[in-house]
Amino acid sequence: MTELQTQLDAFVDEYNHRRPHCSLPHKAPPATAYTARPKLAPGERTDSHQRVRTDRVDTYGTLTLRVNGKLHHISIGRAHARTRVLMLIHDLDVRIIDASTGELIRHLTIDPTRDYQPRGVPCGRPRKKP
Repeated sequence: MTELQTQLDAFVDEYNHRRPHCSLPHKAPPATAYTARPKLAPGERTDSHQRVRTDRVDTYGTLTLRVNGKLHHISIGRAHARTRVLMLIHDLDVRIIDASTGELIRHLTIDPTRDYQPRGVPCGRPRKKP
């Protein structure tokens, strides 16, 4: 009986942590997607709006997200262009995670008064000092 349990444990570990799955972005194992998602702790409220969305960053380094019927553009950066991402949305709180590595790319709170959600870094070339 212990030999069978050992074999089952080895299978579960291989299936969840090592074997690539074609249904997930970049053929990541299920454990990658599972650990990237937020977990609900005992006693936490469950009446808020939560969703998980997969997407790809466009060639300009932005994503779009509809919140309360209004489309918002979220700056990620051109370095992440064409990257497949998971968007974890909890009301106005958004976490953007690289789907292949599980790395947190950006964490922001949507400003509902703005269509464009900048990264907060200056854009363009630095100005010359006079």
